[in-house]
Amino acid sequence: MKKLLTVLIGFVLISSCFAQKIDITLEDLWKNYAFYPKYISGFNSMNDGEHYSTMEKADEGQAIIKYKFKSGNKVRTLFKSTDFDIPKINSYIFSEDEQQILLATEKEKIYRYSSKSVYYIYNVFTDKLAKLSDKKVMYATFSPNGDKVAYVFENNLFYKNIKTGETTQVTSDGKKNHIINGASDWVYEEEFALVRSFQWSPDGKHIAYYKFDESHVKEFSMDLFKGGLYPTQEVFKYPKAGEDNSVVRVYIYNIENKKSNYIYTKKDYEYIPRIKWTNDPNVLVLFGMNRHQNELDFILANAEDGTNRVLFSETDNYYIDIHDNLSFLPEGNFIWTSEKDGFNHIYLKDLDGGETQLTKGNWEVTQFHGIDSDKMFFYYSSTEEGSINRSVFVQNLENGEKKKLSTIKGTNNASFSKGMKYYMNSVSTANSAPVFSLHHADGTQLKTLEDNAAFNTKMDEFNLSNKELFTINVEDAELNAWMIKPPDFDESKTYPLFMFLYGGPGSQQVTNSFGWTNYYWHQMLAQKGYIVACVDNRGTGGKGAEFKKMTYKELGKYETIDQINAAKYFGKLPYIDANRIGIQGWSYGGYMSSLAITKGADVFKLAIAVAPVTNWRYYDNIYTERYMQTPQKNASGYDENSPINHVDKLKGHYLLVHGSADDNVHVQNTYEMVSALVNANKQFDLFVYPDKNHGIYGGNTRYHLYKKMTKFIFDNL
Repeated sequence: MKKLLTVLIGFVLISSCFAQKIDITLEDLWKNYAFYPKYISGFNSMNDGEHYSTMEKADEGQAIIKYKFKSGNKVRTLFKSTDFDIPKINSYIFSEDEQQILLATEKEKIYRYSSKSVYYIYNVFTDKLAKLSDKKVMYATFSPNGDKVAYVFENNLFYKNIKTGETTQVTSDGKKNHIINGASDWVYEEEFALVRSFQWSPDGKHIAYYKFDESHVKEFSMDLFKGGLYPTQEVFKYPKAGEDNSVVRVYIYNIENKKSNYIYTKKDYEYIPRIKWTNDPNVLVLFGMNRHQNELDFILANAEDGTNRVLFSETDNYYIDIHDNLSFLPEGNFIWTSEKDGFNHIYLKDLDGGETQLTKGNWEVTQFHGIDSDKMFFYYSSTEEGSINRSVFVQNLENGEKKKLSTIKGTNNASFSKGMKYYMNSVSTANSAPVFSLHHADGTQLKTLEDNAAFNTKMDEFNLSNKELFTINVEDAELNAWMIKPPDFDESKTYPLFMFLYGGPGSQQVTNSFGWTNYYWHQMLAQKGYIVACVDNRGTGGKGAEFKKMTYKELGKYETIDQINAAKYFGKLPYIDANRIGIQGWSYGGYMSSLAITKGADVFKLAIAVAPVTNWRYYDNIYTERYMQTPQKNASGYDENSPINHVDKLKGHYLLVHGSADDNVHVQNTYEMVSALVNANKQFDLFVYPDKNHGIYGGNTRYHLYKKMTKFIFDNL
């Protein structure tokens, strides 16, 4: 009996070791949402630098909770939504003294970043809650001393005195599709990531704000089919390549005398992509740029009279990327990053025009975190461990000595405390979910906040392959790539290849980081017998300015050459069927996949283009002209690399997908492609999602989309 029991136990153990792994289904991805690792939400360093707050689920609502950096232990719950009858909290902001919290609820998206919400003001000490306004407003922001809140409503700027309840209207000329005060127009929001377009001065005595005059910008209209007998129409200002922009002005409003002062610069700038107050409450910085975005002036303006001067200028043979790596230091100098030596590096500059380069090498600074002025240390993230990785470093300001703080090679994201004493780090790799941990500023780990162990255990049940990271050499370039092979891969067999890409300027799809959505869809395709691969072509990021900017004035040309050559490279591998290669991308990736199936018609058997640009003349001017100049100056660059002009080459299976309410890449692009394909007598597949934007999501939409793409691959590759 004892012997029999031993045999049975051994059989059970062996069986468990060889338990059948589960294959992924589209239902797992887009109905059950089975592949979500945990994240730390609403992380915010508090002013003392010893505590931080997060927003977490609590009962049937949310709670804002205060923790101690040193131990990671909970100190107290600052706010709990179930104690009050309010809707779901979308975000929160503390006042400077942290005695009040501004809570955004009932968020209503407008475009990619912009939104309006119903805001509440919660007093932590009195436990009182009050509405800012009964209406949905935009970008509510405390004044530095916490006695006022500024916001935008119906294109005008307002502020409310919290103690008296009095509301002051700063501007009155706001009008839809004409004048915007304190918020940005569509193209500034999308391409400069400028959303809230006003800032309180450090002493709370002034508000600097933008005024966009859209009067001469041409309108784009979208029909919306939301179940009514007749469709409605959304009309908004959208400046396409070569067309007029908004006239942009910056004003400074004086709280005391209730007057706005226009900052009149000596040069007439096409763009003013950033404003920021210095530590001096009377000095505002403006970035002024020309239309081609290859010249930038750093302007200092006086808040009292609007007088201004250019502190320094930067020029570039190609274009200048706008960034937020600008930090003013107590000594009166400031941190700035620039690509002027060929790689993005950190510079210490002063208000007399002097500068010192703090970092140097054939690698890029990807983020500046801050300076500990007492210890003379500064902290940053970079690609020093390879262009696909992000690592965290500390460097001594005086002697240049530096130390790597991150210990795991992958993608590290650090969030530092006020005063730079602690930081929270998240790190993931191509095949591992993020781990969140607290650290002392010297790198010493204090606590693991979330290791996603439960998620990883669950993933062990699925039949997954490792994503392999490597490089390939094509013509004159070494390109980063990844590949996912079938779990039962046999190198003596041949497999169809499905390539995924984005490929746009400065982007990266090949990174040593975890991406849940397409990662698991690609794993599903691998389980069905496909090899899935991705290549970052020339023009993408992480490898310096020349690699990124070499596509200037010819977007699509070299990127397509690289993707075609990459496909040829893969096709020569003994385990890949060169006659069964497909490619898919979204947005810029859809543009690229459309070029691949036309210019590379003899290489690619299949392409899927989701929300693609098909003619650069149809896209917005800030993005397009940054890389292409205007169509008036570079007509051949526009026409020679737009897919609508290459449809006659199409041989393979081509699926076009678009949302009819895409305010970004208009469905006009797809309809023009359809017309060109029909005129060329080319067969193709088309699907349009009514009332869906550039993201094509909501309800059953993503499940339907991925089901359609998957079937198209199974049927044709």
